[in-house]
Amino acid sequence: MIHNISILGSTGSIGRQALEVARNLKLNVVALSANSNIELLEEQIREFSPRLVAVSDKKAADELRVNIKDLNTKVLAGNEGICEVAACDEAELVLNSIMGIAGLEPTLSAIKAKKNVALANKETLVAGGEIVTNLAKKFGVKIIPVDSEHSAIFQCLQGCNDKKQLKRLILTASGGPFFGRSLDELKNVSLEQTLSHPNWNMGAKITVDSATMMNKGLEIIEAAWLFDMDIDNISVVIHKESVIHSLIEYVDNSVIAQLGVPDMKIPIQYAITYPKRVKSCAKPLSLTDYGSLSFFEPDYDTFECLKICVNAFKIGKSLPTAINSANEEAVKLFLNREISFLQIQELVKLVYQNHKIVDIKSVEDIKVIDKSAREFVNECVNKRLV
Repeated sequence: MIHNISILGSTGSIGRQALEVARNLKLNVVALSANSNIELLEEQIREFSPRLVAVSDKKAADELRVNIKDLNTKVLAGNEGICEVAACDEAELVLNSIMGIAGLEPTLSAIKAKKNVALANKETLVAGGEIVTNLAKKFGVKIIPVDSEHSAIFQCLQGCNDKKQLKRLILTASGGPFFGRSLDELKNVSLEQTLSHPNWNMGAKITVDSATMMNKGLEIIEAAWLFDMDIDNISVVIHKESVIHSLIEYVDNSVIAQLGVPDMKIPIQYAITYPKRVKSCAKPLSLTDYGSLSFFEPDYDTFECLKICVNAFKIGKSLPTAINSANEEAVKLFLNREISFLQIQELVKLVYQNHKIVDIKSVEDIKVIDKSAREFVNECVNKRLV
């Protein structure tokens, strides 16, 4: 088992839970990064004494340097600083929980430094799947999934030595707070209703993505890259209780599932301790507390983001990057109360329909597509096209 870990995005939901796991496992946290929440980051620095930290916001980084001048922790700033944290010499594992496409370059930096990556940033693979997976193969680096569904599949696949025996991957989805509602019923849902997930305690962006089902669409793409699986052999089932985290089906129709309470500390810990298992600080699962488990087909007509993601991946090239960036920008607008809930998927659909598809050969290409998609979303909102 590892002893030294770097955590990117340590002030976010996954980052905070990763530090809980690190505390429980008595790991040495050698480096941290955050966006701008330096108050919480300072608390983390004073507890875990990392040698290196980075803050995206350069002004906040300057303030942090003053606040911790009594400590030996070096403070870096901007994307360059975060990439340096990702490549920190002492780290045996880099856990990347940075939100959105901003997590791509730090992932690549970690891989180039030959660090195994515990990935809690699906956008890295949605936007740059081919670049990331090829680089990981080149440097002999493991990408270990942290998302609960992909961790479940990863765990179920342990002992499967022949991929030809696999028939399909089955991702479970809670359905979020709005499963079963019609488009008419979704017209006036509030931000507060959207952020009230029935099972999971997550950050705002992923909670909104869960409500629109965009999260599950992105996870289908992530699974295709992580497990080198044909996207037609990846399916989704609504499982409202979030006890079964995902399943795999073999050619003989045997199905293996991974179960647990809806607590991200379980997949976080498995990614850190893999291939070993150790005692967890999460609650154990009691099936009798649930009594019964339910399963439903997704509503692809009401929640169109699922189909859009699958079709975008099949078309490939720059389209998955474009729809991911469109979604990130639309969710930001929704969180700022500038658009309605349904306008999120309308904007993603508009980018899907209007994006000029090009080849992606570099990170610079991804940045250009990202910028273009975000500008298109804002243009659509300003011109009231949604």
